[in-house]
Amino acid sequence: MTKPLKVVAVSGSLHSPSKTTALVREILASIGSHVEVDAHLIEISEIGPEFAGALTRDQLPDSVERELRLVESADLLIVASPVYRASFTGLFKHFFDFVGQYALVDTPVLLAATGGSDRHALILEHQFRPLFGFFQALTLPIGIYANNSDFENYAVTSLQLQERIDLAIARALPLVRHSVVETASISHQI
Repeated sequence: MTKPLKVVAVSGSLHSPSKTTALVREILASIGSHVEVDAHLIEISEIGPEFAGALTRDQLPDSVERELRLVESADLLIVASPVYRASFTGLFKHFFDFVGQYALVDTPVLLAATGGSDRHALILEHQFRPLFGFFQALTLPIGIYANNSDFENYAVTSLQLQERIDLAIARALPLVRHSVVETASISHQI
């Protein structure tokens, strides 16, 4: 790739500091060690109050609209949320309710989540994949789930988690590169 990979990450955590945001930062750092990236992190804990009461996209402030446009134009989207009542957080879902229905078609999406124990790991398959399937996005083959024991002081300390991150990225990058090349090819033909 001749230009940096546009990576947009969304952390659905409602708190700061956050293990979910720490996981997202670790994923971003790992991707950055393999390819040149132009990374942007969106933290729902910071922008949530700006859109929580909006019902339609035209009610959003410009600051949230800018974040949505970044999501919709990403080469790679990383999405993460803590498990909250067997799903992602409500504000995480509300944010994606504003994303254009066809804006993420074929966009590679790396799924990630955090929870109190490994019993919640299926959130990736039962909540995230259906949501991004609706958008016709390309959910990447390996998602990343982390539990409380993988962190210390809001930093990833688990070697096993780091290995899962590395494997997910190794499997994702060929698909992401292909997607970027195909998208560029299609836009030149139009």
